[in-house]
Amino acid sequence: MKKQDWILIICVIAVLTPFFIPATGFFEWFNTATATHPFIMAFFKFAILATLGEMLALRIRKGVYNEKGFGIVPRMMVWGFLGMCITMAMIIFKTGTPAFMAKVGNCDYSTLMGIFTAPELTWGKVGIAFCVSVAMNTIFAPVMMTFHKCTDIHITQTGGTVAGLLKPMPMKKIISSINWEVQWGVVFKKTIPLFWYPAHTITFILPPNLQVLFAALLGVALGLILALTAKAK
Repeated sequence: MKKQDWILIICVIAVLTPFFIPATGFFEWFNTATATHPFIMAFFKFAILATLGEMLALRIRKGVYNEKGFGIVPRMMVWGFLGMCITMAMIIFKTGTPAFMAKVGNCDYSTLMGIFTAPELTWGKVGIAFCVSVAMNTIFAPVMMTFHKCTDIHITQTGGTVAGLLKPMPMKKIISSINWEVQWGVVFKKTIPLFWYPAHTITFILPPNLQVLFAALLGVALGLILALTAKAK
């Protein structure tokens, strides 16, 4: 490992350590802030963790955490915005999917929500969580992923600057430049059913205060998986 790797490891340990020391009160603060300001917290969780995932993927592919035109700050801004959108989607699908299931199955909505929100882990809770994950990742994820791909291209084409990110995106040109063989054949057809369906099933089983954080961590994991796969190929 290089010096930059050790610096990153030390920084990560320094940030995470207070959460595991009860006397610091960081974990209690985290839970309170997440409950009080869910969208602001989602912005920073995704801005930091998902961008870190992209930096780690770049490190695996090219040996560096940053390069000219990569645009760490613009990517953080985009991921923060997407984090708030993902939080909104999670709220909508966590309530809307059980309502749809109750309508289709001719059963009581409150009963399903009682099973889904119960603290104990049951097969019923797992089943509902899986249905929520499938609904969200089938309906919302492709749109979000395509938008994120467009912003990636826009950031690269405008030199990786904040000013460049704020310029109007030539959507027609950007969308036509996307490699749809990869976007459809890999991102949609493989990562959504094979990674996101089961991964977000676990997300919706977790306590509410940890769900958005875990979703952001999944972005780090997927970035590493895709980077390792691309390097292996």
